[in-house]
Amino acid sequence: MAFHEHLRRAWASSHSMLCVGLDPDPARFPAAVGSSVFDFCMAIVDATADVVCAFKPQIAYFAATGAERDLERICAAIRDRYPSVLLVLDAKRGDIGSTAEQYAREAFDRYRAHAVTVNPYLGTDSVEPFLRHPGGGVFVLCRTSNPGSGDFQSLMVDGEPLYAHVARRV
Repeated sequence: MAFHEHLRRAWASSHSMLCVGLDPDPARFPAAVGSSVFDFCMAIVDATADVVCAFKPQIAYFAATGAERDLERICAAIRDRYPSVLLVLDAKRGDIGSTAEQYAREAFDRYRAHAVTVNPYLGTDSVEPFLRHPGGGVFVLCRTSNPGSGDFQSLMVDGEPLYAHVARRV
């Protein structure tokens, strides 16, 4: 099934466009949860699954603490327990074509994400491997909300901001 169909079904089934981010920082876990990244994230997932259309784990939080296996388990649990809820891997990957190919495999094969976030700065060949994955969705960063986003994204190119050019190209 095409990603846009998955997305429409998730919206219809949840009556929501809410996406909950999973950014586990063990230093900020409540004492009641302990130090388990898996338990912390699954408590959030289980508490919110009936009101969301998607969960979006941020891969850097898992990689920084060596919790990639926990991320695999969380992704599998979301897909198994809540099949109508989408899984968006927040990876913001962007690299040359051959490396992007591996990142696409990581997102769609290892973590079985329905979609992934990518950074198009290296050009269209850095995005294409993600687009070739059957049924996989790709969220391409064009205009972000972080404080420094305007440093480059708002640069004027031929009379319009760079992010508008990026959005049109992808």
